[in-house]
Amino acid sequence: MTKEIRLNAFAMNCVAHQSPGLWTHPQDRTSDYNKLSYWIDLAKTLERGRFDALFLADVLGVYDVFGASPDAALRNAAQVPVNDPLLLVSAMAAVTEHLGFGVTCTLSYKPPYPFARRMSTLDHLTEGRIGWNIVTGYLDSAAKGAGKNQQKAHDDRYDVAEEYMEVVYRLWEGSWQDDAVLRDRARGIFTDPSKVHRVRHDGENYKVDAIHLSEPSPQRTPVLFQAGTSLRGKLFAAQHAECVFMSGPSAKVIAPRVAAIRTFAVEAGRDPRAILMFSMMTVILGHTEAEAAAKHADLKRYINHEGALTLMSGWTGVDFSTYDLDQEVRHVHNEAGRTAMDNITRADPDRTWTVREVAEHVGIGGIGPVIVGTPESVADAIETWVAQTDVDGLNLAFAISPGSFEDIVDLLVPELVRRGLYKQTYAPGTFREKLFGQGARLTTPHPASLYRHDPQVAIAAE
Repeated sequence: MTKEIRLNAFAMNCVAHQSPGLWTHPQDRTSDYNKLSYWIDLAKTLERGRFDALFLADVLGVYDVFGASPDAALRNAAQVPVNDPLLLVSAMAAVTEHLGFGVTCTLSYKPPYPFARRMSTLDHLTEGRIGWNIVTGYLDSAAKGAGKNQQKAHDDRYDVAEEYMEVVYRLWEGSWQDDAVLRDRARGIFTDPSKVHRVRHDGENYKVDAIHLSEPSPQRTPVLFQAGTSLRGKLFAAQHAECVFMSGPSAKVIAPRVAAIRTFAVEAGRDPRAILMFSMMTVILGHTEAEAAAKHADLKRYINHEGALTLMSGWTGVDFSTYDLDQEVRHVHNEAGRTAMDNITRADPDRTWTVREVAEHVGIGGIGPVIVGTPESVADAIETWVAQTDVDGLNLAFAISPGSFEDIVDLLVPELVRRGLYKQTYAPGTFREKLFGQGARLTTPHPASLYRHDPQVAIAAE
């Protein structure tokens, strides 16, 4: 049976996102990132192309590893200025009916009690189309901004995340019974207090004694994304994630990561096919190969090498300003993110990278592959990629926006549909129902189901 390919658009509430320098291209609109009209137009375009979701990245903190200063990030708009992604969702949901929204939120600096309410609120306002990309952060600048001296060690951050998930599961799944809200006008009773239950948690990192402030939303727990592919990240994904996003420059890098997470999922008692795998890719399309190649050459003229290395320094914790451009990149172990450094050092033993090559590659779309060609040749490449990696879909980054996404909608999507690889219509229901074809809420064996309200043991809210 032909595997239906899922597509997310990969963007961020900032200028250029992962194509530093491309904001100067005359066709790019990302410098309007702080205007609702930009996001509304983008959401309409993505829904026209039947994208599964807009996956919104985020980072709390500034990329100040390059040159030990934020100057390069500020000068090149390397993900700063950056606005809150959550505040975009309601406006985009109002002009769409089906598009999902996967929003990155760093749990390390957001207390679980108010955060749970924010996500429930968005699940209500989108009628069940919200997802959460669970991240723990990787920048010391974020920790300092939150009043800490530095971030916790890499694996310790995942220990904190495990406890955080327990707390939010309790709030989303265990506080309110499904029938707690009566809306009984005749008796003047909105909620039955006996069916709302206090969450009590006293752990190493969090202490909560409260009821959840929101009534049950369509999905209760948002669709859960996760993007870490270190060993600890894979284990966390196998336990909690419904969708996993990974980046890497080649199928040789991505395939073993997909296989590892599926294996860990089995060990966690989950169906490995119940976790959808998305890898990053950038596509540059033309009606002919010559047109696509000319478009790629034009885009490359706008790459900002300093901006690209500023991003890479932040992702890896390595100051690339101290490297010669033709110096080979060697692996460095530190407490920053692990995936980006692995991508350019040891993930593919047959490939070495110089600093210059890293800057050129990252300069358009980040660390994923860049596919250039006609709709037919790009579709061929995608089919091959899916077969080699076993991913379920793509997080499509952009060179310029909205132009890259318009080309995908107008040129690539019809070709994928023609091949039977892409949906002709959206499925009904919530984000979770559209992705998995089953109920709106998480079920056994997902750990969230362990906290589903049990009226025999719950303590009534005071």
